[in-house]
Amino acid sequence: MNLIARYASLVKFEHTIFALPFALISLLVASQGRPPLPVLGWVLVAMVGARSAAMGFNRLVDRRIDAANPRTAARDLPAGRVSALGAAVFVILSCAVLVLAAWRLNPLCLALSPVALAVVLGYSLTKRFTHWAHLVLGLGLAIAPVGAWLAITGGFAPFPLWLAASVMFWVAGFDTIYGCQDVEFDRRAGLHSLAARFGVGRALVLSRVFHVLAVGCIAGAFRRADALGVAALIGVLAMIGLLAWEQALVRGGDLKHIDKAFFAINSWIGMVLLAGVLADLYLL
Repeated sequence: MNLIARYASLVKFEHTIFALPFALISLLVASQGRPPLPVLGWVLVAMVGARSAAMGFNRLVDRRIDAANPRTAARDLPAGRVSALGAAVFVILSCAVLVLAAWRLNPLCLALSPVALAVVLGYSLTKRFTHWAHLVLGLGLAIAPVGAWLAITGGFAPFPLWLAASVMFWVAGFDTIYGCQDVEFDRRAGLHSLAARFGVGRALVLSRVFHVLAVGCIAGAFRRADALGVAALIGVLAMIGLLAWEQALVRGGDLKHIDKAFFAINSWIGMVLLAGVLADLYLL
C-alpha cells in the first residue's frame, strides 16, 4: 500500500461524503445558486483539512483502545501501517490546511477556525467521560454548513443553524447505532456511549428520537429558504424513507446489517437532499 493510500485509509477519506452535501447546500442557498468559484474551492479545502485532522487525531489518541478491541485491531495505527509520529504530523498539517483555507475565505472564518478545530479534535476525548459523545460528533460535522454559509455571507443566519442542528441529530442517530456493536468492550474499557449506559434497546430508541429531530430541523431549514420548494421537499421525504430503512435494519438490536445501515444508507441522505436543492435552484 503506497503512502497516499495508507493515509487515506487512516482517515477514511470516503466518509467526507457525510458532511460535504450539507456544506454545499448551505453554500448554494447563501449564494442563491451562484457561489464564486474561489470560495467554493476554499470551502472544499477547509472541509478536507477539518475532516482529515479530526479523523487522524481520533485514530492517534485511540490507537491503544483500537489495539485492544478485536473489531478495530486491524486499523492502520495498531496494525503498524502508519506510525504515531506520522499520524501526528498528518494531523498538524491537516489543521494548517484548515486555517489556511479559513484565512483565504474571510476574517470571521479565520477567527473561528480554532473553535472549529477544538470541536472536531475534542470529540475524540469525550467518550472517556460522557455518554453523549455521539452529539459532540454530530456537532463536529454540523460545523460544515455553518462554515460554508459564513464563507459566503460573513455572518450568521437561521438557515445554516437549522441545517447544522439537523446534521448534528442525524449524525448522533447513526453514531449511536454504530456504537452498539462495541457495547461490551466499552463497558470493560470504561468508555462511554449511550448503548453502554442504557443498553442497546434504549440506545436504539434514542437513535430514532435523534433522527426524528433531524428531519424536523431540515424541514425548518428548508422553510426558511425562499428559493427552495417542491424538489427540496421531495428530498426531505426521501431522507425520511432512508432513515426509516436504516432503523428497520437494526430493529430489535439486530446488528448484522450495521455496515449497510451506517455507511451505505447514510451516504445517500445528504446526496438526495443536495439533489433536491440543485433541482429547485437550477431546474424548477
